[in-house]
Amino acid sequence: MKKADKYIAGTVIIIVATSLAAAYFIGSYFVDYALKRGNEGDPMALPPACERIQDKGRMVPPWPEVPSESWEVTASDGRKVVATHLSPEKPGNKWAVLVHGYGRDQRYAGDYAEAYLARGYHVLTPDLCASGKSEGRYITMGVKESEEVALWTKEIAAKNPEAEIVLHGVSMGAATALMAAARKDTVNLWAVVEDCGYTSAYEMFSEQLGVIFGLPSFPIMDCVDAVSGLKTGAKLSEASPIEAVKHIRVPVLFIHGDADKLIPIDMMRDMYAQCPTKKKMLVVEGAGHGDAMKQDKRAYWGSIFEFLSDVKTST
Repeated sequence: MKKADKYIAGTVIIIVATSLAAAYFIGSYFVDYALKRGNEGDPMALPPACERIQDKGRMVPPWPEVPSESWEVTASDGRKVVATHLSPEKPGNKWAVLVHGYGRDQRYAGDYAEAYLARGYHVLTPDLCASGKSEGRYITMGVKESEEVALWTKEIAAKNPEAEIVLHGVSMGAATALMAAARKDTVNLWAVVEDCGYTSAYEMFSEQLGVIFGLPSFPIMDCVDAVSGLKTGAKLSEASPIEAVKHIRVPVLFIHGDADKLIPIDMMRDMYAQCPTKKKMLVVEGAGHGDAMKQDKRAYWGSIFEFLSDVKTST
């Protein structure tokens, strides 16, 4: 090889290596910013993005004063994940798994649990991956979380083989519920209540990249997607409820607020259009992100239990 050719080849290698290093650095920064739990001062600290976008006014609601017990299962990657089982006054076969959102944990499900308990449902409130008391360093926006929900349905079925399970999720929890409902290892599932979920985590974060940082999604999100696979074990693009909903075989109730500025209502409409099963839509006027229940409790719970009653009647 001529000296000039060697020089060109060396230059190309340096440019490629530098570009790859830069891409990894950029992707790593945003993955940690959006998905990594803990920092040097607090191992349980929320990812910085959670602190930036979540509603600071959302307080932890009172916990239901009913008999409860802690449950624990092990995920496929060896992590310990935990949940709390709450029992109604008159136990039966109806179960609701309440799936919390991004930057939250099971403590925020207390007011939702009350409504189901009053209707005679057993309630299970999991802490998802890297949230609450469950192990994990990175949130995966529904990928590992949906596997955990599937595990919880099997745990419920093992204890109550006649269980009729409803998955009810809010925001990331809604995305997780849809993805869990599409899995073949989710058992005893009767219905899904999807409240303000996103079509895909990739799309949602692409939008927020512009809102928070004023940056274009390309090529940053490509870097984030690749690095998320390396650091978390799940690519951000794998968190895609819009694809999962096509494979769901149980009824789905879609709920969204028309004043949601974080996840556009059109995302709900897109998923509704793709859903092949029995379905219904509730749009809560004036409700922001995750506020549909708070904005209009009567319409919210009335629609949910009417929908679930129709599901029961039609089976």
